Amino acid sequence: MLKLIRSGAAVTRAQIVQQTGLARSTVAQRVDALVAAGLIYEAGDSLSTGGRRPTRLAFRHDSGVVLSADLGATHSRVAVHDLAAGPEAETAFDAEIADGPEATLALVHERFLALLAEAGRDRAHVRGIGVGVPGPVAFGTGRAVNPPIMPGWDRFSIPDWFADRFPDAPVLVDNDVNIMALGEHSAHWRESDHLLYVKVGTGIGCGIVASGHIHRGEVGAAGDIGHIVVTDHEDVVCRCGNIGCLEAVAGGHALARRLSAAGHPAQRSRDVVRLVREGNADAVRMVRAAGRSLGEVLAACVNFFNPRVIVIGGDLGDVHEHLLAGVREIVFQRSLPLATRDLRIVPSQLGDRAGVTGAANMVIEHILSPAAVDRALREAA
Repeated sequence: MLKLIRSGAAVTRAQIVQQTGLARSTVAQRVDALVAAGLIYEAGDSLSTGGRRPTRLAFRHDSGVVLSADLGATHSRVAVHDLAAGPEAETAFDAEIADGPEATLALVHERFLALLAEAGRDRAHVRGIGVGVPGPVAFGTGRAVNPPIMPGWDRFSIPDWFADRFPDAPVLVDNDVNIMALGEHSAHWRESDHLLYVKVGTGIGCGIVASGHIHRGEVGAAGDIGHIVVTDHEDVVCRCGNIGCLEAVAGGHALARRLSAAGHPAQRSRDVVRLVREGNADAVRMVRAAGRSLGEVLAACVNFFNPRVIVIGGDLGDVHEHLLAGVREIVFQRSLPLATRDLRIVPSQLGDRAGVTGAANMVIEHILSPAAVDRALREAA
């Protein structure tokens, strides 16, 4: 019933009866319980179809907030959202994930408190916390598993760290690219059941939306396309120890290293973006070549997965006109015509906000799931 009211599919008691097939008395009882719990309210009269105007029900999206954090290798973003995923406060800051969990999460917690104060909220308003990290995650436990660029984070329990600080708020943790995929899908592509979100930053990763839900794989390692081998790069050694990996060929760190060797000032992916925007010919050429390498891997993904949409984000997504030119060239050349008939390859619309938006939606769907709401109502009773 709450889901129907939140989505606007049924906003009167009569409409709920019609949609659910429940008895009027049952609907009335459950609506009263949701009103008493502060989850919905009577927002006034709806249009009448004859007789007395029915009372319209509305979701009380301001009855609490969720906190979200998107932690990257060197750059992070945190936000406060209401229960409809509307942003109330947000900030970004530089932080090295390699500094370890205690130092990094202390910075996140500090900024959470500052954003709550900015939004006029306090700890009592927090209903849940969502965190994305740049490595594989055992979603059921919220622990990173053998993350290659996160020293000290392996098996560290992020939910336990926050439990003492926000004891009544569930904490969900996922891979950063998964929450970005969820953010783009929930904000702009809900009608598309199959979506790939590709983050091209320091490294390269992919979030997979299958049948409208995030696909994580058996141990949370699904979508690690950065370590698929691309052709004609047998001389490139990846940090994973293999040769010719996509990330070592087309990732932001690899491009920055090659530009630096060519005499251009570049240390990280954002420097590559800056050089492209300045019109540096070497940077433009390398980004387009990176797009073709990425397209080689994505062409195989298109044939295998048959997505409706591929969204390109991350730092290099900021120069998408060059990157996507290479991606589209190879994908539409090498993928099957049936698989590309309705395929769209587009830049991220949320940009840096995809991660915090996805993390907020992940938590909201968890705390407002039928099971969670029923449990909360039973405890309140």
